[in-house]
Amino acid sequence: MPVITVEAGLLSLEQKEKLARELTKTASEIMGLPEKAFFTFLKENPYENVAVGGTLLSESRK
Repeated sequence: MPVITVEAGLLSLEQKEKLARELTKTASEIMGLPEKAFFTFLKENPYENVAVGGTLLSESRK
């Protein structure tokens, strides 16, 4: 059971669908496993939950 995990900012439904589809397809080709064997987890992180250099992204994007 291969697992693909991606952490990103907020994504649209269309972006999530494309990301899951393309990552699974590519990993399947590289690893020689069927696409149905893969689990993909997309974890969204709102800007107020991420800091770079001690500053929240929500603050730096203002």
